[in-house]
Amino acid sequence: MNLRIVLAVCASVTASSAMAQAPAAKSGPNNNAINSSGQNNSNSPVAGRNSFTEGQAKSRIEGAGYTNVTALQKDANGVWRAKGSKGGTISDVSLDFEGNINPAK
Repeated sequence: MNLRIVLAVCASVTASSAMAQAPAAKSGPNNNAINSSGQNNSNSPVAGRNSFTEGQAKSRIEGAGYTNVTALQKDANGVWRAKGSKGGTISDVSLDFEGNINPAK
């Protein structure tokens, strides 16, 4: 009978310590799959598999303040490249798979 009590206590302690280590589920990820405008994490486009459609890429570039977005094409590195006007000047602009929008340097 003492063995049963010892086993029950051990099982209880093990279960409660395991429950204490499990973090609560979060409502969303901490690492955004897509950055919003103004939150670039890179000053140059990052190569990678880009899942933005042409329409989404154009909308994101326009959302960053570019108008008259033309010549939009995805390059071999998965970076959308276009020409656009911002602040009265026409320049090359890029959108990478992380959502970083950068003017050409």
